[in-house]
Amino acid sequence: MRLGPRTLSHTFGPATCRQKSSSKRFACTHQSLEQLNSSVNALVAISKTPRRTQHHGPLEGVTIAVKDNICTSLLPTTCSSAMLSDYTSPFDATVVRLLSDAGAHVIGKANCDEFGMGSLNVNTIHGPVINPHQSPHARNLPWALRERRSAGGSSGGSAASVAAGMCGVALGTDTGGSVRLPASYCGVVGLKPSYGLISRWGVISFADSLDCVGVIGKSINAIEKVFDVVSVYDKRDPTSATSELREKARSSAESCLPALSSGAQPTSLEGLRIGIPQEYFPVELDQSVISSLRTVIKGLAAMGASIVPVSLPATQYALSAYYVIATAEASSNLARFDGIQYGLRVPLPPGATRSKPSDVYAFSRSAGLGREVQKRILLGTYALTADAFDNYFLQAQRVRTHIKSDFNNVFRHHSVHLHLNRASAPRNGVDVLLHPSAIRTAPLLDGNGESEREGHEAPGLDEYLQDVMTVPASLAGLPALSVPAGLADDGWPVGVSVVGQWGSDELVLRIGRVIEELR
Repeated sequence: MRLGPRTLSHTFGPATCRQKSSSKRFACTHQSLEQLNSSVNALVAISKTPRRTQHHGPLEGVTIAVKDNICTSLLPTTCSSAMLSDYTSPFDATVVRLLSDAGAHVIGKANCDEFGMGSLNVNTIHGPVINPHQSPHARNLPWALRERRSAGGSSGGSAASVAAGMCGVALGTDTGGSVRLPASYCGVVGLKPSYGLISRWGVISFADSLDCVGVIGKSINAIEKVFDVVSVYDKRDPTSATSELREKARSSAESCLPALSSGAQPTSLEGLRIGIPQEYFPVELDQSVISSLRTVIKGLAAMGASIVPVSLPATQYALSAYYVIATAEASSNLARFDGIQYGLRVPLPPGATRSKPSDVYAFSRSAGLGREVQKRILLGTYALTADAFDNYFLQAQRVRTHIKSDFNNVFRHHSVHLHLNRASAPRNGVDVLLHPSAIRTAPLLDGNGESEREGHEAPGLDEYLQDVMTVPASLAGLPALSVPAGLADDGWPVGVSVVGQWGSDELVLRIGRVIEELR
């Protein structure tokens, strides 16, 4: 069942979708899902019955929403684009198969920015996702009269479905912050794993060297259960990290784990070094976000952690490099959607030449792809032209190398990707980094579902700047976790991010659990 854009026509209901394994119980909650979704527009397709599994697994009874750019054989995969509006995949993505085999139930497909291109989840044919958070300042107001705020993007539907109680966990994809930003805006936990730990086979690509399948949940515990299932080597994914590489990275981070054992909450963080990067405090950063971060830092310091200021000088160039690399890769990946190989094909208008490929491509792509996707394809195509390649694409790749070096210079654990460990990690380095997940709380949406440029949003601050805090970890392929850190002065959620060396996902999650307990 495909759902179109919804309006906030009624009070946000208290219905809860209980996690039961039987088809009968699941069918009873289908109406509750539709009721919840009518207010937030988080799901674009809802399963009427769960997929039957052959055995009981570690995720038996867990309900999961899957982002609309991850292939599912029983539900459409549209990428929130007119180009794929009628597409249903003949196979399941590796992550979907693993979850189903472990006993999880896919309850629906989550709304997203078209082909994952956006930070506010407004670039979608299904209509924008409305943030389900209820500000304490608006408790006495009916839902229809409350602020309409963005759920973040591009995985806004995944974050909103978890925050609204539609499912226990959701899968998203993170290219430059598309899991962490929505998690911060919606007040939930979002993990972008180390690049290559979770298979991308069956995920419709945006930018291959950046895309990661991420996990969003209400708690660290929920995310860990799913991450343990899907974080395995997949021979069908050429970017999947080998088992040997995973083990090397795990061993490298083991020295920090005894105090952060998976048992009882640790009473001491002695020996743990947490870096605060000075470049992650731009002038656009809201002061109430800084206050929440300081509260977390004080709590960690009180438990014995050493708080160390660090510098990542190449950060100032990260956003520019990211948009050059991401758009260039997108222009290549999306070339297949031309109305002939894949995707929507429209009848040619009078005067068009059927034997001229450029006419056939142009009309189909103009009709099937939205404005934001078209813009990024054009920018990426230009960056790859002979005249611009050296000045833009190669320069962006050089900046990316500097960003990776910056991270390696502050972490005290070796990067397992450095051959023979030729580059020695600093003895006084840090175990993880801590910084705000976003520069502000969720932006307001206007009546048309677009982000507002005035009022709560600083003049001149546009959608692209929302990724400024999250992009560096994506360029370096590092694990990053956004954890709720309370509410800002406006009553909306604030998130803080924990970033670790490649492969130290377990350490990042453990520290996230400590932050979770500080609230």
